[in-house]
Amino acid sequence: MFAVIRTGGKQYRVAPNDVIEIEKIVGQPGDIVELGEVLLLGGGDGGPKAGAPLIAGALVAAEVVEQGRGEKIIVFKKKRRKGYRRTKGHRQLLTTIRITEILTDGKKPSKQAASLAPKKAEKPVEAKAPKKEAAKPEKKAEAKPAAKKAAPKSEKPAAAKSAKSEDKKPARAVKPKPKA
Repeated sequence: MFAVIRTGGKQYRVAPNDVIEIEKIVGQPGDIVELGEVLLLGGGDGGPKAGAPLIAGALVAAEVVEQGRGEKIIVFKKKRRKGYRRTKGHRQLLTTIRITEILTDGKKPSKQAASLAPKKAEKPVEAKAPKKEAAKPEKKAEAKPAAKKAAPKSEKPAAAKSAKSEDKKPARAVKPKPKA
């Protein structure tokens, strides 16, 4: 059995145990993710089944193998005879996944899909707020001593400045233009 899925603005033909690289999705290595945008199912009993645009109740379960980055792409812009050149580089964030199951009729994967929302909410929100409030007065207290003015400079550097200014030539005077 195979399926055509859509993720990251691209379409992939996948079968169980395929390993593919897709645009970055949220998940740690070992997590099970569900890809719900199934466009086509085929290879099972009967002919291929196409969705309009998606197949209702179809799902592809995959295991995150690794999170990584693609090859570096050099972007070079130039406008001839204008002295304009710009070089930039880009590395796309990618996720390598292994397809575990292709499910139909609203079935759920045999391994539980990683629920990523509770992992973010595990940190207590109340504990963060007091820390931020306590940190702000400390920063203000540190900033006040730094704002003090420096002590007046000793006479020697000032004398050295005046000696240097004497060595310089006086500014050039501008002569008025004669009337015609």
